[in-house]
Amino acid sequence: MKDLFGKAILDFQTNNCPEDLITETNISEKDEMSVNYLFRSYDEMPKLEQKALQLAKGKVLDVGCGAGSHSLSLQNDRNLDVTSIDISVNAIQACRLRCLKKAIVQDVMTLENEKFDTILLLMNGTGIFGTLKETPNVLLKLKSLLHPNGQILIDSSDIIYMFDDDDDGGKWITGDAYYGELTFTVSYKNETEDTFPWLYLDYNTLQNAAFANGLQCELLMEGDHYDYLAKLSI
Repeated sequence: MKDLFGKAILDFQTNNCPEDLITETNISEKDEMSVNYLFRSYDEMPKLEQKALQLAKGKVLDVGCGAGSHSLSLQNDRNLDVTSIDISVNAIQACRLRCLKKAIVQDVMTLENEKFDTILLLMNGTGIFGTLKETPNVLLKLKSLLHPNGQILIDSSDIIYMFDDDDDGGKWITGDAYYGELTFTVSYKNETEDTFPWLYLDYNTLQNAAFANGLQCELLMEGDHYDYLAKLSI
């Protein structure tokens, strides 16, 4: 992994001539993303993210923390005990420069001997599942990290809207795979990251996967563009 996403974050934090990230998927064309967006304050966050931060409680694990904006809000505004993890070395370095107290390079799937009251997965938190097939494995891992009365706060989007209508009034979806399984490519400063899988889950599919793996699932809030926030609990 070239860690280009993290490099963009660190460049922005250290004023090292940051540029826009370029993202592309197998169903969408190239799109520019300003790194500045990853450094937004609580007041600049979408309502779904604000709602998740309001509901966070106790000992918190922020999975895929990126630039650490969610963690910083919980640490500084609400004085919560937050552990912020990401597989990006550069992103975690930036988080530490932003004075996050517990920022760790860590894959959640290898995290052991820890329990949390709240596990936070935001900015399409289901993305780290990769594929629908891997979803049960990740859900069971997250479940193992929860205190008995803990909660997983996770957001995603139903991307069915991105597909064309067919003649029968449905959607034209090619292939046999679940339509939310995408492949992502990230480019930054004339370098391109290896393509990686990224999963968007509609709420009903997330709910079914949660139930099948011993988790309750509650729809907390719906956004303006097919997105939603859900709570999973034991």
